[in-house]
Amino acid sequence: MTLALAFVGGAQLAQAAGRVGEYLSRATPSELVPGADRFGPLQGDPALAPAYQGDRLLGFAYLNSDFVNSTGYSGKPIQMLIGIDPNGVITGLKLVDHKEPIVLVGIPEAKILGAVNKLIGADLAPVARGKAAAPQVDIVSGATVTVLVIGDSIVRSATKLIKSGRIGGGQGEVAQAPPVSKTIDLGKSEVRDWESLVGDGSVRRLLLTNVDINQAFEKSGNREAAVRPEPGEPTDTFIELYTADVGVPTIGRSLLGDDGYQRLKARLQPGQQALVIAGHGTYSFKGSGYVRGGIFDRIELIQDGNSIRFRDRDHTRLGDLAAEGAPDFPEIGLFLVPSEFGFDPTEPWSLQLLVQRVIGARDKAFLTFDLGYTLPETYIKRVQRAVTVSDTSAPAAASAPGAAATAASPSAADADAAQDEPLWMRIWRGDLVRIGILGVALITLTLIFFFQNQLVRRPAVYVWVRRAYLTFILVWLGWYANAQLSVVNVLTFTNSLITGFSWDYFLSAPLIFVLWASVAVALLFWGRGPFCGWLCPFGALQELLNNVAKALKVPQFEVPWSLHERLWPIKYIVFLGLFGLSIYSTAAAEHFAEIEPFKTSIILKFAREWPFVLYAATLLAAGLFVERFFCRYLCPLGAALAIPGRIRMFEWLRRWPECGSPCQRCAKECPVQAIHPEGHINVNECIYCMHCQELYFDDHRCPHMIQLRLKREKREALSSTSMRGGKGPATVILAGGKPLAAQPVGVIEPPPAP
Repeated sequence: MTLALAFVGGAQLAQAAGRVGEYLSRATPSELVPGADRFGPLQGDPALAPAYQGDRLLGFAYLNSDFVNSTGYSGKPIQMLIGIDPNGVITGLKLVDHKEPIVLVGIPEAKILGAVNKLIGADLAPVARGKAAAPQVDIVSGATVTVLVIGDSIVRSATKLIKSGRIGGGQGEVAQAPPVSKTIDLGKSEVRDWESLVGDGSVRRLLLTNVDINQAFEKSGNREAAVRPEPGEPTDTFIELYTADVGVPTIGRSLLGDDGYQRLKARLQPGQQALVIAGHGTYSFKGSGYVRGGIFDRIELIQDGNSIRFRDRDHTRLGDLAAEGAPDFPEIGLFLVPSEFGFDPTEPWSLQLLVQRVIGARDKAFLTFDLGYTLPETYIKRVQRAVTVSDTSAPAAASAPGAAATAASPSAADADAAQDEPLWMRIWRGDLVRIGILGVALITLTLIFFFQNQLVRRPAVYVWVRRAYLTFILVWLGWYANAQLSVVNVLTFTNSLITGFSWDYFLSAPLIFVLWASVAVALLFWGRGPFCGWLCPFGALQELLNNVAKALKVPQFEVPWSLHERLWPIKYIVFLGLFGLSIYSTAAAEHFAEIEPFKTSIILKFAREWPFVLYAATLLAAGLFVERFFCRYLCPLGAALAIPGRIRMFEWLRRWPECGSPCQRCAKECPVQAIHPEGHINVNECIYCMHCQELYFDDHRCPHMIQLRLKREKREALSSTSMRGGKGPATVILAGGKPLAAQPVGVIEPPPAP
């Protein structure tokens, strides 16, 4: 037994020390520490890899996630190898592993690293000792959270390493801690009103008006941001932000009420604290980043050079504050400070607000504003203690409001959350115009489908209605609103069912949600056709370009049926491959989902690296000769929709008994070859363009309808001749001026007179 435990313990130690060794092979010593030519044996736990030039020690390499949390949007750590010299200066960085889907928004990895590499050369020893502010990385629009997480993990891991005394002389200085320790005085617990809490600094405030923001962007030197001032009056409130430490009994009871404070005590672990953050104005301190990726990217807690961003699991929505006289805030959040941060409530800290301003279709400018906080002395108790090295190895831990760490009452937490309007509701309310326009478009399409027989009987009207609708979908829904559905949505939805479903994530994008809801309903009536044939911006782009090609007499290539029926299953294979890969790794599946050119051609409007643009252009070029080439053979989203589309409840497309045998006209003219030679329509491939229905009612192109028309016209001619009582040859003139026949018509004798 002892031997087994020793073996397990040894294996765990080797694993802990070996994580950096696993990734170290992916970098050369000189990449992390310039001039180094070899790594020495790993040292300590977490492990450091000394970097040598010959026998001379130049610095160390370590893995960021061994020291601090580096979880990004994907929920997985972003692994960075960091080089640092013995004095605490960052010498090199290497991104060795990540699951961030940054390629999905067209942000090249080199741009991310370019922003982070500005930390190379930063001296973090003064930061670790509290003598300098932590350096900041440049924000990359479209990858805000990813860049911030990487930058934070570099700075925090380096300062933690320096404070440990292993490099940078940190231990000697940190060991000189004062002989007096500070803790929260748990004996003080009274209820106070809002005015007194704000008056003595128990609650701190940051007020920014539109003119403050405008002047700050002007001073930043960013001309593009400066010429885009905030809408409204200069004195309008941009944001009024408040924060307080509700782990302090008096502040917690006053702001949360007795019941709320007791629930908080039950949730907090020993040494853990919680903050209340409230705000109002035109700018949200929460934003919507936490809905998409679980991280509140607009606020950051900073103390002693360390920083952390809250995640959705640390957050509980509050409807109001219990303190008498407290204003009504549209946004109030209770945030638990993670225990691993080592937060000391008795020392000063600040809440940093990230303000962004849109300066282009894909670009944003960023500024930060600090809301400083120092706990009033009335809540602090000072205790004499002996100085020991062990006491100084980490910041003093604050006493927790409760000694036990138990889960909060679900019903109580739900009651608090229900009091506040969810963020997705505010997003929807701010997007009502675009939601309304999309709603009108969907109603119009529904009317087109329900009255399709009346529409297709007028071919000229039908053609222009379809082209106009596809143009609207491409220009407004695709290029303007960026509401292009993707197979990534399907994979994300499936993954959420496995890992923990949340409506908030899907409701945060109103147009995408409305589109998916309409597609789900349409699957029951018509299958995948309404989306693929009418609502897909990339599909519209393909068809409209093909219409132009036909008008310019570009030759069209008809794929032989024997080849066509072997090619269209490819998209199902692609979808199943992506689906299987998503079970193993969602990030990897999202990466390979680039087989869809939607992001390049629709979302980013071809403003992307040349390989992506070349790929999308190649598919569109193929579509000039083979209509909807991508839709037919490669689209994984079309395959994903075709599978549930089999459950449709109605059959709206009409067929004549002669269709397929002997008539092949519809099969030959179907734009996507969805009609089999024997005449039946393959709903898995049909895009519901209604061309076959246009032929179905056309008595000049459909052989069955031509026969019916000829018989009708013959009867009408006979009837007309009989009524005029004439005799001799009669000629029936058809539409278009062509005679049907010239033949004698018998004379019908009148009946004898009575």
